Amino acid sequence: MAFAPVVLSGGSPKLGKHMPAYKAPLTDMKFLINDVFEFQDHYQNLRGGEEATPEMIDAILEHCAKFCENEISPLNQSGDEQGCRFEDRKVATPDGWKQAYDQYVEGGWQGLSFPVEYGGQGLPLSLGVFKSEMIGTANWSWGMYPGLSQGAMNTILMHGDEKQKDCYMPPMVEGRWAGTMCLTEPQCGTDLGQVKTRALPQEDGSYLVSGTKIFISSGEHDMTENIIHIVLARLPGAPEGTNGISLFIVPKVNLDEAGNLLERNQVYCDSIEKKMGIHGSSTCVMNFDGAKGYLIGEENKGLHCMFTFMNTARIGTAIQGIGSSELAYQGSVPYAKDRLSMRSLTGTKQPDKVADALIVHPDVRRMLLTQKAFSEGGRAMLYFACQLADKMMDCHAKGDTKNYDKYDDELGFLTPILKAFLTEAGSESANLGMQVYGGHGFIKEWGMEQIVRDARISTLYEGTTGVQALDLLGRKILLGKLKTFKGFVGQIKVFIKQHENKKEMKPFIKVLKRHLRQWQWNTVKIAYKANKNRDMVGSASVDYLMYSGYIVMAYFWAKMADVAYTKMKSEKGLTPFYVAKIQTAEFYFERILPRTLSLQKTMQASPKSLMGMSEEGFSLGE
Repeated sequence: MAFAPVVLSGGSPKLGKHMPAYKAPLTDMKFLINDVFEFQDHYQNLRGGEEATPEMIDAILEHCAKFCENEISPLNQSGDEQGCRFEDRKVATPDGWKQAYDQYVEGGWQGLSFPVEYGGQGLPLSLGVFKSEMIGTANWSWGMYPGLSQGAMNTILMHGDEKQKDCYMPPMVEGRWAGTMCLTEPQCGTDLGQVKTRALPQEDGSYLVSGTKIFISSGEHDMTENIIHIVLARLPGAPEGTNGISLFIVPKVNLDEAGNLLERNQVYCDSIEKKMGIHGSSTCVMNFDGAKGYLIGEENKGLHCMFTFMNTARIGTAIQGIGSSELAYQGSVPYAKDRLSMRSLTGTKQPDKVADALIVHPDVRRMLLTQKAFSEGGRAMLYFACQLADKMMDCHAKGDTKNYDKYDDELGFLTPILKAFLTEAGSESANLGMQVYGGHGFIKEWGMEQIVRDARISTLYEGTTGVQALDLLGRKILLGKLKTFKGFVGQIKVFIKQHENKKEMKPFIKVLKRHLRQWQWNTVKIAYKANKNRDMVGSASVDYLMYSGYIVMAYFWAKMADVAYTKMKSEKGLTPFYVAKIQTAEFYFERILPRTLSLQKTMQASPKSLMGMSEEGFSLGE
């Protein structure tokens, strides 16, 4: 694999004058990889994991960081300003984007975590996530193009037959072909039971797919020679609702038996959306007009297959939440150190200047520490989930269905928390970044308002916060009879028992233990109330998810604080890093975690205050 970046001819468009320039947080990433989660030991238990040596991991992180910092981060603001251009059913991405993508392909980055037999590097899935985090933080819109392709590849890999894998995987792994996820239609978003797109079987075993899909990210672009659409549609006579949906592979350009490109398929982009943010990502209305497609998986089992793609996308969207927090923090800190405003309440700190820097003021510290706590805490949650995903893929490769289902359930419990909680936190961090800048934060050239606009979509697509909350409380907790919930709580209990007698950890453990008991009690109490009134699930769900997210993040901040205390004794050179880690944990426990106190009140409240008003009560004053 060629890790060394290739310099783009002519260079990238210039970075905006004040746009935050992304710097990969390698020290923090390596702290989690090497010390908190001990990924090296983890990799040794995976088939093929022995290739992920410390030297290999460092090389991947370092070279990916250079690519992100030098090539795609400078495209972030220019891509937002220029956006995608649509003409004659074709989409042109912003200037420099295709050249950066060609460099990405030349480096072999797309196939990092995909099987060797299809041209990939065969490395663990988690290494691909580390890569995606850096790319997504540096330039989220650009990263959506290869990101959607990875979801399509995962779906084909998990559910396609051997012929489909042999045909589609190699060019997609190489990056010559891209992929999309085509679910939403004009009449249905989350409620996929309303899907109307039809697939008519043909004598040659193919299908003719007809229908309209909307909000299709990367549905049309100029980055690759072909785009492989993964499409939900109904077969003739299929049952109504979600039990009658099948899944199809529909290429933009048809193929012959040898996989060579033929004529254009009957699938076209009719328009692209004018959006609040992520302007460099094409969001398309796609029309399938008798397009040739191929069934993937079993008939009427399409939604089950598509969940592979959807869960990939949800974890990917969680990365956007972390990235929004990280990039906003990276913009806020230097500004707060440089910008002079007023004097400190405790006395002048910079007597040689006309005023003190913003960073001396407590409220600015509050905003900076909130961003830092969310970005670093979210990263820890993500990396823990990565290990579960690694184990799932290892079990899939070995045919170990029992353990695959176990890890799938564990990851399934965390996925709605990762997706919804971390994106809400990311949106909050982005807004705090704009607030740190004051009036300048509202001005485009400084780049902070772009982060706010780009981050806002993360709480909407791949299932809104409300949908994720219903999934967590309704499906994972109540229908799952608290099984996976109890399993995760059990892990925290083990951690508490192992550390409750450590002097330096006692303040964290005492608070964590109390919140864990409350989490268990509140969960059981909501379950009891929901048995009597099903509206309780909907009325409590979002508050319950956020409440759960704060407690989960507290657990990982306690883990990081413990490791920081231990490492500080042996690695003096990084003492400031470890001290900051412990101090951020203290801030989180003292000023962020108490948000659970109000959430447990609101999530236990009766649905009556929500559902009691008649529809007529929602009048518009006529």
